[in-house]
Amino acid sequence: MKLPSDTAPSLFDRAVLALHRSRVRDEALFLHRAAVDEVQDRLSMVNKTFKAPAVVTPFPHIWEGLWPEARVIRDEDVLDLTPGEHDLLIHAMALHWANDPVGQLIQCHRALKSDGLLLAVCLGGDTLQELRAALGQAEIEVTGGLSPRIAPMAELRDLGGLLQRAGLALPVADKATLSAEYRDLLHLMRDLRAMGETNALADRLKHATRRAVFDKAQDIYAGHYKSPQGRLAATFELICLTGWAPDDSQPKPLRPGSAKMRLADALGTDEGKLPD
Repeated sequence: MKLPSDTAPSLFDRAVLALHRSRVRDEALFLHRAAVDEVQDRLSMVNKTFKAPAVVTPFPHIWEGLWPEARVIRDEDVLDLTPGEHDLLIHAMALHWANDPVGQLIQCHRALKSDGLLLAVCLGGDTLQELRAALGQAEIEVTGGLSPRIAPMAELRDLGGLLQRAGLALPVADKATLSAEYRDLLHLMRDLRAMGETNALADRLKHATRRAVFDKAQDIYAGHYKSPQGRLAATFELICLTGWAPDDSQPKPLRPGSAKMRLADALGTDEGKLPD
């Protein structure tokens, strides 16, 4: 069977991404630990016991302590999932690196039992907005051009739409915004390297960037995004997606025309004099 990811364009160089992840320092994975908190918070509101969980993650050790019985799966283009095997599937901090995000969600849907829950956490469009603006302006001013440096990340509404395209029921998308502060641009970029979140775009520059670009970006960043403490502020947006494998037990929207009461009666007014 051909999966959507078989024909998706390669936005990311997965070999470079794997190399970046091999150099990760555990203490820098604070975004992944924040994702754990977001998942636990949402699961605490679900009145259901899950007996066959799975986690898609590039860093298994972050999640293995939470659910020792969970199956841990690497976030490859084609996920090592068995159809209908799991009642809970967590896609953890990897969807923003997927060449085919819809394909990833479709694969997860296929792996769920009826009424199984998919919970995905990824970085959203406001992530590193300050760095994106400063580097872009600096590169234009210094070189006269603009190169791909920070991966395009989807907005909340777009990601919510992916759940519906993947065939999941009761889709919900929400977000949590985190802020961090850094001494300077170099400090921020070193932290991104330590968490494996540096540039792995297939169309990235293949040669070193001129030092003048980074010097200019530091000036722009400090001029526009300095915190009250004199440090550089950086935004990280975590988007959380939840959707269920369809099941007859789930609530269904009413069919048009099936209402048993007229709107005028519900509002206690004449039909011809509805309130504005």
